[in-house]
Amino acid sequence: MISVCLPTHNGSKYIIQQLNSIICQLKEEDEIIISDDSSEDNTCELIQAINDKRIKIYREGKFSSYIFNFENAIKHATGDYIFLCDQDDVWVNNKVDKMLIALNDAELVVSDCYVTDSNLNIIHDSYFKIRKTTNSILLSLIGGSPYLGCCTAFNRTILSKVLPFPKSVNSHDIWIGNIAAFYFRIKLIDDKLIFYRRHDGNTSNMAGKSKTSFYKRFIDRIKTIMLLLSRIL
Repeated sequence: MISVCLPTHNGSKYIIQQLNSIICQLKEEDEIIISDDSSEDNTCELIQAINDKRIKIYREGKFSSYIFNFENAIKHATGDYIFLCDQDDVWVNNKVDKMLIALNDAELVVSDCYVTDSNLNIIHDSYFKIRKTTNSILLSLIGGSPYLGCCTAFNRTILSKVLPFPKSVNSHDIWIGNIAAFYFRIKLIDDKLIFYRRHDGNTSNMAGKSKTSFYKRFIDRIKTIMLLLSRIL
């Protein structure tokens, strides 16, 4: 069974296109967990209008953080395999099958993706190339992290180490990815399995070179290492 964890916040512009690309790949027993963070538009109404029993919507207060909105979605997931998903991307039509095959050999897998503009025109043909992605656990902590949440799927066995998220965590995907790398098996696959849409409303700016200062990135990395060590110990 698959759980697709999809946090939303004012996502009405793209949410139906994204859900349509997901639903056609799911089986009857699978589920889509929507955690809505106080949307002020008609995001939830649009989702409800699809009228698919596999979609479960949780409208639980104000997280004011996409990180902890993701955590809420994950906490409600009941599937054996959990797919993380953003509200504004589009899945390639063989994403689920490809990821499930990769999950036979690892507890967490991350695919490459196409980076697009708001109209899904491809502006970079490989996220991995942009970020100089590496398989090295150490180098991933320093820079070039491959752990892009919307390209990630994992076995629920890793949740014993992942949850709860530390209150001071900077990124849900880097946290989950690094925990998996320290405790479990991870696998990167070169297949590009989503159209990663970049637009003015994105909550992160991870599609190109970081605009964050070296000092801030260094401090963030040290913080991540300390959080990992605290969870290990």
